[in-house]
Amino acid sequence: MTVLPPGAYTALVTPFSPDGNAVDWQAYERLIDGQLEARVTGLVPCGTTGESPTLSETEQRELIARAVKLSRGRATVVAGIGSNSTKKTIDSARAALEAGADGVMAVMPYYNKPSQDGLFAHVKALSDAVSCPVMLYNIPGRCAVDLSVDTLLRILEACPNVVALKDASGGVLYTQELLLKSARSLLVLAGDDALTLPLMAVGARGVISVTSNLYPRAVSEVVEDALAGRSVEAAAKNKRLYAVHRAMFVEPNPQPIKAALSLKGRMSASVRLPLVEASQSVKGMLADVLKTFEAS
Repeated sequence: MTVLPPGAYTALVTPFSPDGNAVDWQAYERLIDGQLEARVTGLVPCGTTGESPTLSETEQRELIARAVKLSRGRATVVAGIGSNSTKKTIDSARAALEAGADGVMAVMPYYNKPSQDGLFAHVKALSDAVSCPVMLYNIPGRCAVDLSVDTLLRILEACPNVVALKDASGGVLYTQELLLKSARSLLVLAGDDALTLPLMAVGARGVISVTSNLYPRAVSEVVEDALAGRSVEAAAKNKRLYAVHRAMFVEPNPQPIKAALSLKGRMSASVRLPLVEASQSVKGMLADVLKTFEAS
């Protein structure tokens, strides 16, 4: 079974035509080429940043397949496959693997608010259905359910192919408690750009980043320095990125990151409803933030 390596993974946006009706495949391939040139560790297509709720099954399969084909083993491809339907999650995972993904990332079921036993059963069913590495994605702010540390420990005992966690719990306590209690190794990746270094300080080994769509090398260098124990260098580089990280979430993700990429001429800022394109005021703010960062 493929092991998911530590490092900087990019939560890939999905570029659309200006009207949002079609995927802009040329922009998508340019985006991936830039990620590979910057030597990111991994690519995560079809996550929330990629607007997975509004993608068709055909689009999702093609986005994953192109990421695999372009990366040619130079980056690990972990496909977003989560849903609030266990059957759909399993079907999506199988489709992602058929498209060549190295592993899958499953967000906790949203809206229907399963119990902790329901979360355990959901993950166990997914784990039993596929043989690839599975990364769980805990983001209670979006899902309205929080995968408890105790439930995740149960999962780790029952599901050997659950090998990683994207922690977007909003702080450092979850990862700290998990790694203190876990009897086996688990790759924890930060799910919030601004918390990358704090989470790595308590045991995380990288990040799944929104900002790295725009500045992949800068994000990768922070993680590389932190993994190598170059804490002073990592902190200095992270400090320069902090305003960019914060700017990426002043409106619903991925509105700001797509606007920023549009400002750099890399793709349209368009998103699919119910999201709307970033406001003019946010675009102006982003222009200032990017200018300041690039000047530094």
